[in-house]
Amino acid sequence: MVARRVISSVLQRQVKYVSAVPPTAATGLVDEVYAQVADELRVVIPPVLAQSPSPPSLAAYWILTRETLIASGRVQRAHKEAVAAAVSVANICPYCVDMHSIGLYELSSEQDAEAIVADRVGEVADPTLRAVADWARVAHQPDEPAVRRPPFSASDRPELVGVAVTFHYLTRMVNVFLPGFLVPRKLGPNARIRFKHGLSRVMNPLLRERRSPGRALALLHDAPLPADAAWARGNPVVAAAVARSFAALDAVGVRALSPAVRYLVCQRLSTWRGEQPGLSREWCERLIAGLPEADRAAGRLALLTVFASHQVDEDVVAEFRAREPGDAALVELVAWASYAAARQVGAWQVKTESSAPAG
Repeated sequence: MVARRVISSVLQRQVKYVSAVPPTAATGLVDEVYAQVADELRVVIPPVLAQSPSPPSLAAYWILTRETLIASGRVQRAHKEAVAAAVSVANICPYCVDMHSIGLYELSSEQDAEAIVADRVGEVADPTLRAVADWARVAHQPDEPAVRRPPFSASDRPELVGVAVTFHYLTRMVNVFLPGFLVPRKLGPNARIRFKHGLSRVMNPLLRERRSPGRALALLHDAPLPADAAWARGNPVVAAAVARSFAALDAVGVRALSPAVRYLVCQRLSTWRGEQPGLSREWCERLIAGLPEADRAAGRLALLTVFASHQVDEDVVAEFRAREPGDAALVELVAWASYAAARQVGAWQVKTESSAPAG
């Protein structure tokens, strides 16, 4: 019990900008999510703690993660972890790259894991793993051949696209609210590999344990599946998870952002083809210049979260908090912006033609 409390305290200190709800103080929906997470992952992990100031955002994240990545289904966990790691590379989220490449050490091999980490997917030895990682690395770029003709069957689409959508959401949240790296940066290359091997052995039972689909659905009310999430229809549990989570995050956005900011983000997303904006923030300042002065800090934070979440820093957050000091407001703005980007990535997968047989 004492050891668990110490671990919990250490994990809470990883969270930036907001005060996470301690597991011992959680009530209501937060307590329900924490209970499931602790049961399935043995500890309430930092991405969960970071979203705890907003119970609906927290539940939406957990439902998506649990029912696409963690629940057992048609798709091997190794392939799901490869998708998670490749999306994390695409979104420049070293924390998530570390976490999900570690999973691949046990589920595949060190060589395959580190090829994805190094953004050299072509060097992955396992051909199926290589194909899904290659697709996931460019899933946010709709003009890429791998996106137009993905390397998986229509039956596998809900789980694999579901993991990609979830991690386009999660990596943005992690880039804002958690440290830049999971593996200590002071470790040299060989020590990093040893550290990853050790952690992968600890994680191995959790990665291989069978989890029945659907457990998390009761956390949020039923909702209709949007047309641009039709990629989920082939799997009733994934479809229900997506529908409920999307509805909750839509409602969060209405509460957290003005119509003008939401419109600006959606307009920019409608012309986005997955390109990186570069190091300069001039594009962002130009876009928010047309907003009312009261909305500009929120607009800046939202746009950076969508298109360059790794560039969100203390100054950007402080400017927003000067107008909206509450933790829930900050989490919900970032959650909605992350969701808006992730939903767009999913929408690009609706009209694609699978290259693998449907069996």
